Amino acid sequence: MIYTQQQAHKDLKDYIRCYWKVENKTKASQSYTIFPDGFFDVLICYQNNNLKGVFLTGLWNKKTNVVISPKTTIYGIQFRLLAVEYIIKDSIAPLLNKINRIEKSYLGLNQFSKQSDAFMFQYLNECLIAHLNEQDLTHSKKSILLKTINQTKGNETVEYYSQKAHWSQRQINRYFQSTFGFSLKSYCNIRKGASTYSQIKNGQLYPLEGYFDQSHFIKEIKKITEYTPKILLKNENDRFLQFSIIKSK
Repeated sequence: MIYTQQQAHKDLKDYIRCYWKVENKTKASQSYTIFPDGFFDVLICYQNNNLKGVFLTGLWNKKTNVVISPKTTIYGIQFRLLAVEYIIKDSIAPLLNKINRIEKSYLGLNQFSKQSDAFMFQYLNECLIAHLNEQDLTHSKKSILLKTINQTKGNETVEYYSQKAHWSQRQINRYFQSTFGFSLKSYCNIRKGASTYSQIKNGQLYPLEGYFDQSHFIKEIKKITEYTPKILLKNENDRFLQFSIIKSK
C-alpha cells in the first residue's frame, strides 16, 4: 500500500485537515482497520485510471474494516467539522459509521482529467476555494463553536465550548446530534483520543495531557478503538491503517 498526504491551501485550513492518497498497485485486495479520528471524508476512487466512484463518509464512533480493491487509487479530502456548514451544507448524521455514493459530477470530477497527484490536489484547492468564495462566511455561533473545538482538539469541556460560542449546552448537543449523529462530549473523546495516535505509534503509552492517569487513558483509547495502546503499538501485519501511515520519530 502506498500512502501520500498533502496539505490543503492555507485558505482552506479551517475546513480541510489534508488531502491524501492510498494506492493499491497489486492484484490482490488489501484489508485494513480504521479508527474514529473526528474527521469525515470525500473519497474519489480510480481503478486503472478510470473514475469509478465518488463517496461521502460520515463521522465514525467505532472501528471499521475497509478493503482496497486491486489496481485502485483513492484520493481523499479529509474534512474538519466546519466543512459541514460551508461545503457539504447538509447534515451528515445519517452517515454515522457509513459511506454513501454521491454523483461523479461532484466538483466536476467526471470532467476532470487526472494527470498527477499535484494536479489533482491543485484542482481540488481551486474548486473548494471558489465554492467558499460564494458563501457568506459570517462568524455564527456554529462556526465559532466548531473552530474552537478544532483548535483545542476536543481537550475542553462542553461548558467551555458553550461559553466560547455563547450558546447553551442543550442547544449545542441538539445541534451535534442532528448534524453529526452524536453528542459533543462523545465527539471530544474521539478527537482527544485520536490526537494521541502518534504518541502511541512512537511508544509513548502514557498520555501527555487530557487524562487523569494511565488507566483512564487506556480505558478511553480502548473505548474508541477496541484495543489497548500496547496492541495498537504492536500493529500486527500493519492492519491498523492510521498507525501504519504515521512516521515514527
